[in-house]
Amino acid sequence: MPRDIIDKLVWYIPIKSLRDKFRNNIKQYIINNYKYIKKTANSEIVNKYLIGLKGIEIGGAAYADYGIDAIKIDRINILSDSNNAYYLEQLKLKGFIQNIDIISNGDDLPFKDNTVDFVFTSHVLEHFFDPIKALKEWYRVTKNNGYVFMIIPHKERTFDKDRERTTLQELIDRHNGTIKSENQFDDMHHSVWITEDILELCKYLNYNVIEYHDMDDCRKDGFIIVIQK
Repeated sequence: MPRDIIDKLVWYIPIKSLRDKFRNNIKQYIINNYKYIKKTANSEIVNKYLIGLKGIEIGGAAYADYGIDAIKIDRINILSDSNNAYYLEQLKLKGFIQNIDIISNGDDLPFKDNTVDFVFTSHVLEHFFDPIKALKEWYRVTKNNGYVFMIIPHKERTFDKDRERTTLQELIDRHNGTIKSENQFDDMHHSVWITEDILELCKYLNYNVIEYHDMDDCRKDGFIIVIQK
């Protein structure tokens, strides 16, 4: 039986494959065109800094859309790969896939210096083998007085809890090429941190952290770092 208004619209299409395709197309259209429907996650801290601004989001997902005005960037178009783990996860949790606006590596962005109000990432920095390179790139494209806003998984509240923390020296060595990895583009957690580790990294990079929280106010498994340029 129909469960919602979209199911009612497609109920009389006799062929299941066409019915499923039509249902998914409707959901995707709604999610791409109405921002108030798109929002699937809420953070008062995100709202405090980013609502009303225009920026970019790297590596977003349908189940973690904070309702911000952001160009969505990812290194692959998962819409073209229905076997992709993130495609399947988004479909399972929300029934649709978040649209990607630009295909680009997150540490090599197609933007000029000082062009966006903010760069937003949630559970993304740890996927870069060289997070210093990524941070420098995000800082580069952010306007003066703009924000680099990061939600990062906390070692003690995720499946990384039994791993060793990644030291600042290791990050420096990765960045200068002393440590190399054949798996640097694998979709894995290359680094494991607690809040103090990223604060130390920001201090090393001379970045101005204006607010941080040891626990994020949405998923609760990460911490928040807000940098103002």
